Amino acid sequence: MSDVEEAITQAHRNEWARVVASLAKRFGDLDIAEESAAEAFAAAVERWPADGVPPNPGAWLTTTANRKAIDRIRRENKRDDKQKEAQMSYDEPPEPLGVIDDERLRLIFTCCHPALAMETRVALTLRLVGGLTVPEIARAFLVQETAMGQRITRAKAKIKAARIPYRVPAAEDLPSRMSGVLAVLFLVFNEGYLATGPDTDPVRQDLTAEAIRLTRLIRALLPEDGEVAGLLALMLLTEARRTARVSQTGELVALDEQDRGAWDTAMIAEGHDLVRERLATRVPPGRYQILAAINAVHTSARDIRDTDWSQVVALYDQLARIDRSPIVALNRAIAVAELDGPDVALAIVDGLGDKLSAYHLFHATRADLLRRQGRSEESRAAYDAAIELAGNTAEVAYLTRRRAQLC
Repeated sequence: MSDVEEAITQAHRNEWARVVASLAKRFGDLDIAEESAAEAFAAAVERWPADGVPPNPGAWLTTTANRKAIDRIRRENKRDDKQKEAQMSYDEPPEPLGVIDDERLRLIFTCCHPALAMETRVALTLRLVGGLTVPEIARAFLVQETAMGQRITRAKAKIKAARIPYRVPAAEDLPSRMSGVLAVLFLVFNEGYLATGPDTDPVRQDLTAEAIRLTRLIRALLPEDGEVAGLLALMLLTEARRTARVSQTGELVALDEQDRGAWDTAMIAEGHDLVRERLATRVPPGRYQILAAINAVHTSARDIRDTDWSQVVALYDQLARIDRSPIVALNRAIAVAELDGPDVALAIVDGLGDKLSAYHLFHATRADLLRRQGRSEESRAAYDAAIELAGNTAEVAYLTRRRAQLC
């Protein structure tokens, strides 16, 4: 990748959400915001190789996107008032970076409006705020790319038709939108924790850091919300392991092979404090609090052999009662394998095949369990399926090595 290509890629990661939020605030239209931002990045791809990377790529993109938006409004010739307002600000400098927090928060809450179905809220926000591509979002939901694209298009049309305001809701309205907001932040973090596409870095710290920052912002709004605290704890305990998760050769490092001395002890301490804080309330925990507790068990063990697998399975049992997702069942089976052996776990995993056949980690889990049973040929076939479905280059490298180690 050339220096210019690297600069464009980095600008997309750092500036996409800011540019979209700025345009949405100025023009009040999410369609125009996203399309004009996309045109600005396309212009960068065309012009920066010839003209050089500008001193301030973010300001260049914002200015270009604003001009693209104004041109689009002129062509549509439908919004006279907005055109006059836009023309007045045509030559204004871009807004200072200090307003990014408010803009992103406003855009998150707009997209997570209760008038939209929950999955639609999450998908739309991942696209506009998280900057994730439609294929990345489709993989997060385990659906076809075309179906996800249609879902996002319909969501933007509904926001426009219902004239949903672009603003942070009043304090009393926050709880009705919080579940969608937390789901968005969780999925943005997950895409950074282990990117699903082959054309990005295997681990995207830009996304994990942004998800943590925004979750801290939400916690400041609702300090007593247990699920906000749980999600922050989950992110911190997961992010603490980041530097140990990919080897210097670009291969994913499984939990049992990680150098635990490389984990971030400050993040782990903060995450454990949040988990203990929630336990002390004796309020029944929600999904994110239970996931944080599971990660607290993992990060409390000095060695993989010290992991309290019975506690992990018990926590997954508790989680399964409130979240019947097949992903939860799959993760529980992995813990069951450590407690009761691969035979018991494989029976659970095989029962999930009709729901998770397109999910690479389903096949990767089966491959490992079959390997532990000494069923090498079946394990090899399962590894083949996992490798074919996996997009993350570090995961592919890890699965390929494990397959090669079979007898």
